[in-house]
Order: sequence, then C-alpha cells, then structure tokens
Amino acid sequence: MLLDDFELSISSVSCSLDSYSHKEDASAFPGKRALISFLSWFDYCDQLIKEAQKTAAVALAKAVHERFFIGVMEPQLMQTSEMGILTSTALLHRIVRQVTSDVLLQEMVFFILGEQREPETLAEISRHPLRHRLIEHCDHISDEISIMTLRMFEHLLQKPNEHILYNLVLRNLEERNYTEYKPVCPEDKDVVENGLIAGAVDLEEDPLFTDIAPDNTLSNQEWLSSSPPTTPDHPKNDGKTEVHKIVNSFLCLVPDEAKSSYHVEGTGYDTYLRDAHRQFRDYCAICLRWEWPGSPKALEKCNLEAAFFEGHFLKVLFDRMGRILDQPYDVNLQVTSVLSRLSLFPHPHIHEYLLDPYVNLASGCRSLFSVIVRVVGDLMVRIQRIQDFTPKLLLVRKRLLALEPEGPVIDHITLLEGVIVLEEFCKELAAIAFVKYHASSTP
Repeated sequence: MLLDDFELSISSVSCSLDSYSHKEDASAFPGKRALISFLSWFDYCDQLIKEAQKTAAVALAKAVHERFFIGVMEPQLMQTSEMGILTSTALLHRIVRQVTSDVLLQEMVFFILGEQREPETLAEISRHPLRHRLIEHCDHISDEISIMTLRMFEHLLQKPNEHILYNLVLRNLEERNYTEYKPVCPEDKDVVENGLIAGAVDLEEDPLFTDIAPDNTLSNQEWLSSSPPTTPDHPKNDGKTEVHKIVNSFLCLVPDEAKSSYHVEGTGYDTYLRDAHRQFRDYCAICLRWEWPGSPKALEKCNLEAAFFEGHFLKVLFDRMGRILDQPYDVNLQVTSVLSRLSLFPHPHIHEYLLDPYVNLASGCRSLFSVIVRVVGDLMVRIQRIQDFTPKLLLVRKRLLALEPEGPVIDHITLLEGVIVLEEFCKELAAIAFVKYHASSTP
C-alpha cells in the first residue's frame, strides 16, 4: 500500500501554487510544497524549451541535463537506500510523464539510457551505469521499487522518441541472429501442407514436458490441428504464418485445467481486441516518422554468426516472466504490461521475436513464447500437487474481480494469481497478434 499511497500523492500534486496554503502542510505529506515548487519549475523549463528558438532550446535542455539530471537526480537514483530509491524513481517517473518538449525529452532519454546504438553484449551491459542500475531495479528485492521502475519504463516507451526503443530493444534484433537460417526445402513444404510449420517450437523436446503424462499435454500437432481451417481469403502458404495459428498458439498455451476465464462472463479473448486496436493505432501514429521497414531484414543479408544477446532490458523482463508463478500479483501485472507494450510496436523484428511462436530460434536463444512455454511446463507439473486446483483457481479469480467476498486465505495463492495473470497475458498477446496481422493485410 505504501507504493500506491506514494504515487497517488505525487500524481495529485498540482503544478500551480496559487491555491496552496501553509495550513495544508499539516495534513499533507512532508515536502509536498517543495515538490509542487519543483514540478512547477520543471514545467516552466519544459514549456520554455518547447517555445524557444532551436539554438536556445538546445542550450537550455543541455543545461537542465548537466545541472539537474546529472548534478541532482543521478546521485539520488544511484543510492542504496530503498526509500531513497523509491522516492527518486517515483519523481523520475513523474518527470517522464510530464515532459512534452522534444528537445528536453531527448536530453532526458540520453540521461536515462545513454547514447549507445550498437548491439549490447553481456560483458558491457553496465557501460552506462544509470541505465544498468535502473534496469536492475526492475528485478529489485523490493517489489515496490521493481513496480515503480517498471512503470517508469512503461511510460518512457510511450514517448515519441525513436532512440528509446532502439536503445532498449531494437539494436539487439537488427541482425535477426536469434533465428537459425534454414532454406526452404521440399520436406518443409510437406510439413506445412500437413498442418505444421517448419521451425515450430516443439514442446515435446522441452525437458520440462518429458515427465508429464501424455493425457496432460497438448502436443504441437494438436495445437495446430485445433486451428480453424484455411479459407480462400487466408491461403496456407501466403508468405506469413497464418494469423489463426498464431492466435490459437497463444490461446491454447495454458492447459484447460489451468483456465478459469471461461467460467466468468465477459472475460474472453475478444475483450482485449478493442484495446489492442486502439493502442496499436496510437503506436503506429508515434512511429510513423521513424520510417521502419515493413518486412524483416532478409536472412541472407543478416550476420547470423554473431552471438545473440537479447539485451539487458529484455533479459530482465524475460527472467521476471519466467518467475510469474512465484511473484506477487502486482509485480506480474506490471511485467506483463511492459511486455505487451513492447509487442504493440509495429516493427517486423519486434513482431517476429515477441509474437511469432514459430520463429526458428537459434541454439541457446529464447523468445517471449519460449519463455512462456517453460512456465507452462513448470505449471503442469505443479498442478498435480495441488488438491482441488481448479475450484481454488476460480475462487481466486472471482475474488480478484470482486465477484466473491474476501474469505479465508487460500493455499498457493501466489501461484494461483500467477496462473490467472498468465492466462490473461496469453489472451492479450493473441489479440495483439490478430490486430497487427489485420492491419498489415489491410490495404
């Protein structure tokens, strides 16, 4: 509750001092007047830079960068006190949301992320110390610090600045060296004709799935045979993995015994379509001027020999996603929220890496789908050890939706809440994949 109260306090602060009196200090949180004064000053700088002549705007923004961001904010963000980290990160989050000047935004982005644009390596992830520290805070021992930092990155990703996404994600996907190049051969064509796609992730080869009884698994072939039949509008071999197979891959990923949404009205996959459509449209508007390619870089032109590293940001997000069954509900909501935001970006490499279940991953590489596959494998083992798993799962969902009153504590509550977030996240990814496919196939 501390995090919610703290963020509510900062969010409710007005940028105007006109109606604020000293009498209010008694009932306000300590330092509220100083915070209002600071936000008013920052808003003034932001608007001044926004309206200034270009040379003056650049000079002012660089001065804010050097004297405030580096001189004041950086030591606060790099400290080790948990309360100090939480306070300074909440303030940074507020600044990220507030800034409107493109020039000041650029300086703020360079302050947070650095100016590097070459692919990351594991050995050099701490090259920009503040970036490294903030990303590490997404996986902090304090859940409140993790959530606040993830929220900051989520809002940063929504800002109209190309360097943000490139620095955090895209520079590591440019060469598509997460894929293993396999030229199309007659055998692959036969596989596609038989209803399977060459290079698909095979659950039966995952060691987590080998110890599970056959009647509790959903094999790759069963996944795809459950897809709707192809139609003349969507022929089998149209140069893209058919959208219905992608959608069904995400929807069928969580086993039936771990699903609870179909017991509750109004929680189906289609409920995510409207939001996905609106959000994707907004992201397209932001990214339009960045002139991204409409299709992935040809594999023949990619340097597939280079070692692949997903980058520090995705590494931390994937690591947290891999622990979704053992993390608090609020942390899981924030992790999946950031990942869904990333999935919405209309870049072909992001789409392939985060939303294509059938990308042929190179040895030792992981994708979002492969991370979820391993989580599901772990879940299917753990389900066997929990008595009355499905009724407990449904009760937890109803309590989260306030359809049932709070009652006695349920055993394995963290795991049950994690399963619910996992199911909803898979539905959200399915909706995003569908919306993006529809947009790309519409003239």
